[in-house]
Amino acid sequence: MAQKQRKFQAPKWALQANIYEVNVRQYTPEGTFEAFTKNIQRLSAMGVKILWMMPITPISKKDRLGTLGSYYAASDYIGINPEFGTLADFKNLVQEAHKYNMKVIIDFVADHTGDDHHWIQEHPEYYHWDTATNEPVHPEGWMDVSKLNYENQDLRKAMVNVLKYWIKETDIDGYRCDMAHLVPLDFWMEARTKVDKVKEELFWMAETEHPEYHTVFDASYTWRWMHASEEFYQGRMDLQSLLTVLYKSVTEFPCNALRAYFTSNHDENSWNGTEYEKYGESAKLFAVFSATWRGIPLIYSGQELPNKKRLNFFDKDSIEWTGDYELNDFYKTLLFLKSNNKSLRACCADTITKIISHPDDHRLFSYMQILRKDAVLVVLNCSPEGLDFEVKNVKGTFRNVFGGPDVNFDVQSNLFLHPWGYLVFERVTFMSEGGPVEE
Repeated sequence: MAQKQRKFQAPKWALQANIYEVNVRQYTPEGTFEAFTKNIQRLSAMGVKILWMMPITPISKKDRLGTLGSYYAASDYIGINPEFGTLADFKNLVQEAHKYNMKVIIDFVADHTGDDHHWIQEHPEYYHWDTATNEPVHPEGWMDVSKLNYENQDLRKAMVNVLKYWIKETDIDGYRCDMAHLVPLDFWMEARTKVDKVKEELFWMAETEHPEYHTVFDASYTWRWMHASEEFYQGRMDLQSLLTVLYKSVTEFPCNALRAYFTSNHDENSWNGTEYEKYGESAKLFAVFSATWRGIPLIYSGQELPNKKRLNFFDKDSIEWTGDYELNDFYKTLLFLKSNNKSLRACCADTITKIISHPDDHRLFSYMQILRKDAVLVVLNCSPEGLDFEVKNVKGTFRNVFGGPDVNFDVQSNLFLHPWGYLVFERVTFMSEGGPVEE
């Protein structure tokens, strides 16, 4: 496992947390902060710990895509998108979340601005310019945005001031940094060093899979795992190849790196399909994995419904809430387990992940997270067939977190899993030298 030391440490409150991504535009028919805020109590009861707000800044009109444009094409870094409401509305949202002991992070787009950001006229030196067109460079083929130039020291100062502004003005708890690896790592080092002085225990998540960015960031994405798990379900990869991708995602990163596991987010939903298009019958199985593997689970707006439609990205397309949150209890069970069982605490050097082998290893994946008395056992049937599973080398009594009687694995070792089924057990007692010890 990569052991490079990090200068920064993740805040303690993040180590058993989860992230819920909020698409304000599509969350309610109103598409406002005020309308979303009415859902905070419900989400808190479901076990959500961190609200990630997609960009809340005004959107450029020049080269706008669709009728409303991309959230990631800002025209002003310290303004509020009037589509969503006012600064006061956003402050109220943050205060309401804090009332329920939830944290709030916002999307920060450091690589580029929208094509009519006021800096283009006021500070053209902040941008990379195309000498052929005499226009700012459009990065990555994104024709509605202009690339910033981090060789300019004044730009760096301005961006650090933006980061400080939102912390001071709205009391948010950190940032999700869009395409973080497109921005020089030394800028992020400078920015975090200065911004962390504004408020203690800020949380920094990078949209990246570049391990070196963990010298600054607390959390990163597991895109390779997410794409590989889809390939597996679609029959283009076997289970052992999938697990090779998983193990690489562990060993290539620092041991104290938080990795975000997910089955959907705004990009995946809009461009590649819902989790049900990608994973079919295995959607819940991979959600169970995301919440119980060592990392931080990420849930997208509406997955608790569940939302089974692709949401338009550049136009109004509300989630079709019915009032019946079919998967609320499913996610509540997983999120509360993650928050309350110490063996699922991320970045803990004392936690042991034990892979439980089985003759059906080409169809079954089972593991146990262990931290002294605490343990969580997970069994995943990664196949379209019902399977029997014999639990070996596991001692003590365990509770099925999704219901049913406790199981004493000293007496009973055989389990049955439905096609694409999952079982999650939490240890209730274990055997010590002096006999069983109650949790």
